[in-house]
Amino acid sequence: MNKLRRVSALLLTLLLLLPAFRQGSAAVVAWGSRGTQVRLIQQKLKQYGYFSGSVDGVFGRETYDAVIWFQRKNGLTVDGRVGSATAAALGITLSSTAISAGTYQQKEIELLSRLVNGEARGEPYIGQVAVAAVVLNRVRHDAFPNTISGVIFQTGAFDAVWDGQFDLEPTASCVRAARDALNGWDPTGGCIYYYNPVTATNQWIRTRAVQLTIGKHAFAI
Repeated sequence: MNKLRRVSALLLTLLLLLPAFRQGSAAVVAWGSRGTQVRLIQQKLKQYGYFSGSVDGVFGRETYDAVIWFQRKNGLTVDGRVGSATAAALGITLSSTAISAGTYQQKEIELLSRLVNGEARGEPYIGQVAVAAVVLNRVRHDAFPNTISGVIFQTGAFDAVWDGQFDLEPTASCVRAARDALNGWDPTGGCIYYYNPVTATNQWIRTRAVQLTIGKHAFAI
């Protein structure tokens, strides 16, 4: 009888704790968090004018203050934590399973690194990440091939592929930029085009809506 009572008590305790377990399993990003999802949050907060710090993937005071400000302005629960409601308001989806560069084949990382090197090795680091992000945004876009290699080698897509610069050994910075983009950092906010306004001869590309400029490149949708 005592054993039965202990089992019943244990089951009752588990039932009472189940809602808490469910709540805890939901993706929540808060002070002290690090990584891809923090970068995505910082990027969105910066895009909307709430965050002026570095997009470094570290959830500290500046990110916390920006989240508080965003929540207060948008009628959300003001707790400085990014859960499902705040994430939805930012236009992002949090996941407990992060996609990382490790998901991709080494050959894909090498191809993307070479493309970044050929197209943006003289650009600021964030500009190198942005070029890699454009490739990945195209992979996800219906109008482009659905693989990294397909996007990179699409006829006429990138000058570096056809003028020999793609064949150069990528710098460590370009390899790191490719990995950062594969890990989810998109400084462009979803752009699928970029060009140098000074040297571009294609008039069609100038009709695209420019969202931001990084270094010598304009990034557009």
